[in-house]
Parts: sequence; C-alpha cells; structure tokens
Amino acid sequence: MLLANMRSHASVGARQVLRRGVSRVAVVPRAVAVGQKLPEAKFKYFDGEGQMRDITTEELTKGKKVVLFAVPGAFTPTCSLKHVPGFVEKADEFKTKGVDTIACISVNDAFVMSAWGKDLKASDKVVMLADGNGQFTKALGVELDLVDKGLGVRSRRYSMYVEDGVVKVLHLEEGGAFTVSSAEDMLASMV
Repeated sequence: MLLANMRSHASVGARQVLRRGVSRVAVVPRAVAVGQKLPEAKFKYFDGEGQMRDITTEELTKGKKVVLFAVPGAFTPTCSLKHVPGFVEKADEFKTKGVDTIACISVNDAFVMSAWGKDLKASDKVVMLADGNGQFTKALGVELDLVDKGLGVRSRRYSMYVEDGVVKVLHLEEGGAFTVSSAEDMLASMV
C-alpha cells in the first residue's frame, strides 16, 4: 500500500521522503522545471531613487524576457566574487539577446540586498530582489538548509531564463555548488 501511495504521489510531481522510525510519508515538492510557470510571490527591492518597493513575480515577468539567478547569501565569497559579478559583466550581452531584466534573488532582506548591489556596482545592471521569508524559494522547491552553518534556510544556487512567466532554461546547482549557473552558462544556453 505504501509503495502504491508513493507511486501515485510521484506521478503528480512529488517525491517521497521516508523518515526512519516514522510511519508516515512526507510529500516534498520537486524543484521547478523547464516548461513550468513561476509561482506567484512578492519580492522587496530598492528602486533607483532609494525607495523600497514591492514587485510580484507576475509584474517582474509578464510579457517580458527575464534572467533570474539565485544565490545562497549576500556578501558570501562565491556569490560576491563570481556569481553576481558575472551577470553584471555580461548584462549588455543579455540585453542583445532581448532580455528585459536581470535579477538576483536571495533569502536576505531588502536592506542587505541593496547594500550588496551597491558594493558590487550592480544596481544599474542587475535588480537585487529580497526573498526575505523565502516564499519564492520554497514555492520553487529549491531551499538549501544551512542551519548547521548558522545561516538558516537559504536558496540553492540557480540561474533561469523566463519568458512571460514560464521557465525556458534552468541551471540548478546541487547544494551550494557553482558549476552550471554562471552568466556564461546561461548565455551559452540561450540560442
């Protein structure tokens, strides 16, 4: 019976997690996939005039071509030295491919994301979006548990190309790795 239940859940896009000594099955959503519409969420960011604003997934992507990339945390080494700078450096190349917006998402607050964007001189190239409560991250199924490192629950690193809210290209890293989600990798995938 349990195996039949697991198969039925797997067929609707969920994977099963069995816990030792627990008689119940926990359904864990799969990570977002190519062809799926992005879940609705609200982000916070600072506009060019220093005002904190809200933007929804729909407002960010409706009728647009958008590159989104996520990092485990602001001001962390790989994110600050490689991931964000790559998208800042390649912003003009993305624009020539018709991309309307490039946005960095992190489970941090808007104040941290704004300061980090200024520090990296990203503000005019990359929109720094705060997913403060991890609402979008959880809805995508890309949480990264860094509690043992004192960082709480963050986002796995990824990059994606989205057209009108639908994922067209997805480069999802395992854990906090940085092997497939760079600006160069995304540009190479956008034929």
